[in-house]
Amino acid sequence: MPTLRLILGDQLNHAHAWYQKKDNHATYLLMEMRQETDYVAHHIQKVVAFFAAMRAFGESLREQGHRVIYYTLDDPQNQQSLPDTVSKLIQEESFDHFEYQLPDEWRLDQQLKTLSADLHEIGVSSQYYDTEHFLSGRTELAEHFKGRKTYVLESFYRMMRKKHNVLMDGNEPLTGQWNYDADNRKSLPKKHQWPEPLLVEKDVSEIVAMLQKAEVKTIGRLKDPTKFGWATTRQEGLKVLDYFVKNLLVHFGDYQDAMTPEGWALYHSRLSFLMNAKLLHPLEVIEAVVEHWQQNQEAISFSQIEGFVRQIIGWREYMRGGYWAKMPDYATLNKLNHTRSLPDWYWTGDTKMHCLSHAIGQSLDHAYAHHIQRLMVTGNFALLAGVHPDELDAWYLGIYIDAIEWVEITNTRGMSQFADGGIVGTKPYVSSANYIDKMSHYCGSCHYDKKKKTGEGACPFNSLYWHFYDRHRDTLEKNPRVGMVYPTWKRMKEEDQKALLRQAEDYLEVINDL
Repeated sequence: MPTLRLILGDQLNHAHAWYQKKDNHATYLLMEMRQETDYVAHHIQKVVAFFAAMRAFGESLREQGHRVIYYTLDDPQNQQSLPDTVSKLIQEESFDHFEYQLPDEWRLDQQLKTLSADLHEIGVSSQYYDTEHFLSGRTELAEHFKGRKTYVLESFYRMMRKKHNVLMDGNEPLTGQWNYDADNRKSLPKKHQWPEPLLVEKDVSEIVAMLQKAEVKTIGRLKDPTKFGWATTRQEGLKVLDYFVKNLLVHFGDYQDAMTPEGWALYHSRLSFLMNAKLLHPLEVIEAVVEHWQQNQEAISFSQIEGFVRQIIGWREYMRGGYWAKMPDYATLNKLNHTRSLPDWYWTGDTKMHCLSHAIGQSLDHAYAHHIQRLMVTGNFALLAGVHPDELDAWYLGIYIDAIEWVEITNTRGMSQFADGGIVGTKPYVSSANYIDKMSHYCGSCHYDKKKKTGEGACPFNSLYWHFYDRHRDTLEKNPRVGMVYPTWKRMKEEDQKALLRQAEDYLEVINDL
């Protein structure tokens, strides 16, 4: 049967069974859609990266002899809607059968189910396939935790290590220890030097001009479209992977939580976009890391690779499993009933708080910030301030190059904002200035004083921290992970408590001016 096969922008898996032999009856469809550029305001570099990757992938299929239909955003045949474009093409080209790979976002999954039902009504059959990318099935995490209200990463992580025989000695961890997280929390020494990130420069001026002409609303900056630095092909991705294992892995675990205004990538791999677009497979990334460590055990300690493997085989799969276990209700959760609007400076970086100014400014410049900048700076402040999770969801989903809802929303609404009440993370991840100062070089040159809790120039994180715990006492006081927070609060003098709460409320009144 003449078959139309849909490829979404995050399904660029060269190794998929579809492409292993030429099928003269199959036509592949890729399309750049306003449906996807407009549902939130995306970073200009995110849109460019996906379109550049899709175009390169489509061309590679043509070179292999496959028949490809590619609709650019400005193609007159492009209906800008997935179901409209597919339906029109099927009728015009007389396709009898429609195939697609299971999407990773709930909204697209529902859209394709509806489309398939509609096509069936006009006599067009359909079939879906797995993307052949993830290391666990959609329902595997839910099955692993069946009967439990909350999930625990460590349990799932150990199961995944065993399942895929990663860093294992039979049924036991290779070193006798599963987790080296305690060894991976070092701050950067003041004069420490790290390698520069590998940039794979290319000219994306044509895509940028097209977006501008179409008046696609974007956020962030792309200073020189002729020198776009993100890898957008498999070949480029393999170079970035090779650079990571040879130059950055040696200190990845040590400094994975560290922050400094002097660098935006540090020892991080910057492979998340490539994996989320499926240009690189998670297992090949893990195997490259483990193989390099095996050949360089004297130079690279085990804690470096365990921390990285845990992020890929553990946390990444854990986020996806949680997404499919809890959607669509998860997207509406707001356990703490937060209602505040996101401060204006989240879109500009124009704040006197150095940590936020840098983390946001870096995000606007590079469409990237590492996990601690997201969790303990931008996310931490939003949680302390009581920002509505809907607003933060839209910001995170738009600003980061690797943000696709399946990984963004569980990290944001769950891990970062505790809006799920503890399904993903067992406690709120908030801190005063103390943690930020410990893990970064931000506080020394900040307008605010990290040591002051109240009074002129006091760091907003300090009073907002106590304000957060005070207003959520009924929800959090019995949480065993909160530890000494409430006993410490109770031991404070009443006048000190009142001063902290008054300071926080004053800051919240002028939040856009902080």
